[in-house]
Amino acid sequence: MFTAPDPGLFRLRISLRAVLGIGLAVAVCETAGLSLPASITGALAALLALFAVADPTVRGQAVTTALLPVVGLPVLALATVLHGAPTARDTAWLAVVFSGVYARRWGSRGHALGIFAFMMFFTAQFLHAVPDRLPELCVAVALSLAAASAVRFGVWCVERRTPLPATPAPLGGRGLARPATRQAFQATAACAFAIAAGEVLSHQRWYWAVGTAWWIFVNTASRGETLVRGFRRVVGTVTGIVAGLLVAVPLHGAPGPTVLLIALCVFGIFYTAAPSYSWMMFFVTVMAGLLYGLLGVLHPGLLGLRLAETGVGALGAALAVATVLPITTHTVTDQWVHRALHAVHGCTAAAARRLAGDEEANPASRAAELEALLGRVRMALAPLVHPLSPLRARKARARQVLALLDACAQEARGLVAVAADPDASHDARLTAACRRVETAVEALLGAVPERALAARTGVPGHHPGAEQALSHLHGLERALVALAALLRGSSPAQA
Repeated sequence: MFTAPDPGLFRLRISLRAVLGIGLAVAVCETAGLSLPASITGALAALLALFAVADPTVRGQAVTTALLPVVGLPVLALATVLHGAPTARDTAWLAVVFSGVYARRWGSRGHALGIFAFMMFFTAQFLHAVPDRLPELCVAVALSLAAASAVRFGVWCVERRTPLPATPAPLGGRGLARPATRQAFQATAACAFAIAAGEVLSHQRWYWAVGTAWWIFVNTASRGETLVRGFRRVVGTVTGIVAGLLVAVPLHGAPGPTVLLIALCVFGIFYTAAPSYSWMMFFVTVMAGLLYGLLGVLHPGLLGLRLAETGVGALGAALAVATVLPITTHTVTDQWVHRALHAVHGCTAAAARRLAGDEEANPASRAAELEALLGRVRMALAPLVHPLSPLRARKARARQVLALLDACAQEARGLVAVAADPDASHDARLTAACRRVETAVEALLGAVPERALAARTGVPGHHPGAEQALSHLHGLERALVALAALLRGSSPAQA
């Protein structure tokens, strides 16, 4: 959490912005005379709007944010209307779960809307909302989303200066071959188990198990990723409960210190979300305890029940990914590695065209795409490189694959930097080197869609920019040849 790189202090800025946006949302709700449960609903809506909306452009973020109440308020209304009908309520929630996960096939926007819909249903259970409270809850959501939007797009639009990294498109496929479709069935099965087992543990707090099962499936694409995420969620919850016993329980819901600690937890959630899911869950758990303190229902037994419900939800997720249309780590890893290698070649081809004088070529965007895809490769291989993984041979092979892909990315970044130099010139040696990179990629993947430049003759070389570009291309070639030798005959997940 403390050593993860933060270029341009981007995570720090969006974390501080989240505290400001959520604080403003709560202040607006309180000023409007809304009740404490309504203010909490508004705060959670603002948190989700700032956390889940991750479109790569500011315009896209604004559109997704505007769609949040269109999706979330009907779900909130449905949850409150069905409060007194458990069977219908559970059935409706499972339908929301399936739809929310299935919507991920449409990328960042579908993902954000699915999360918001699920959490609106969850919030109704968290607050035991009844139909009489629905009007003020809707007002709180609307006011809070407006306040969060005013901060995000007006007061402090971090993304105007530092755009969000491009999010890789979801893995494709048709029907049940599409991971989002399979995960929709898996998450629904996991949440159905969590509802049944959670209600056995507690008729009042059973929804914790459902929330655990749902969030374990967020940002995962394979059985291994889901199991690792479940483990990290349990670790974060356990440590958060210990902190809750030491901090939240003694406060007895005292407003001043509780609000300050909640603000600290909000900062921690946003700051640690990218580098450490366990730390993020630690802050989420502490914040939940503080909120229950504000509501006047916190006691040590409640925190123990949260741990038990978290275990039930994690168990439901583990059973679902193992038995319901399982998505193997091998399948997902292969697809992400292939996409990353295609991005390596695309970046090389774009840089070569730029060096040849094509002003429309944009290798920087290809390099950003490569970085995003490498992040997904790391997530896919996380189960194999996890410290508790007993598969030593696979762990060693996966680490080698990651090291070689990182070497490819480093050389690609250097090549892009050279191509950005307006004085760098093209010569025939660059074409030959690009062809060798293309051959190395083809040895791994087959034909590539974007061919290298045709050879040019009679163009003088030995420009410093060309020499640097050649150095990076040779480094790429060496890394790709080593990767081909490593993967020949097996994938990183099979080895």
